[in-house]
Amino acid sequence: MNCTLCDTFLIEKADIDYYICANCNAYLKCDDLYFDETEEKNHYEQHNNDVNDVGYQNFTAPVTNTVLEYCSTEMIGLDYGCGKGPVISKQLTEKGYKIDLYDPYFYPDTSYLNNTYDFIFSCEVFEHFYHPFDEITKLHSILKPSGLLIVKTHLYTNQTDFKNWYYRKDQTHVFIYTFKTFEYIAEHFGFDILKLEERLVVLMKR
Repeated sequence: MNCTLCDTFLIEKADIDYYICANCNAYLKCDDLYFDETEEKNHYEQHNNDVNDVGYQNFTAPVTNTVLEYCSTEMIGLDYGCGKGPVISKQLTEKGYKIDLYDPYFYPDTSYLNNTYDFIFSCEVFEHFYHPFDEITKLHSILKPSGLLIVKTHLYTNQTDFKNWYYRKDQTHVFIYTFKTFEYIAEHFGFDILKLEERLVVLMKR
């Protein structure tokens, strides 16, 4: 198996289910453990994504607040992987923002590919990418120069033993990032890093 981001041949195992990439430092689930589409959609159907739930709003608030901080209502955004309850987009549109929605299972309209965006946000989505190189290449191509890519995921920082880490235990988390992984992404794809935190990353297209 090769790394699905940088194409490096994977040798070292983090545990029985995950490899560690020696180049970009990502943690990749063995591909024979991937869910099929039906299993994956059923898994997401179990998520509590009520847009009116205060707890859900608080959970996604780092992304919402980043858009409010960096982006104006004249800009056009894309909620990539919005899920069945696009809470961030709901809150932003109520404040006058124009947001397009895309999710492969719940909002599968691919017309977003014909547009370009001032900002794209992706909340708890990047860790589900089976092909992160292809996904990031696509997002980069539809982002305007100086546009923002806002990513909420949980970076592994050796905060606990990997095999016992809660984030690794979600069966659909097939690609887990570290600080070094996003540094690789920024350098390889042509982004400047505006924010690189354990749970929030903000990149600006050069």
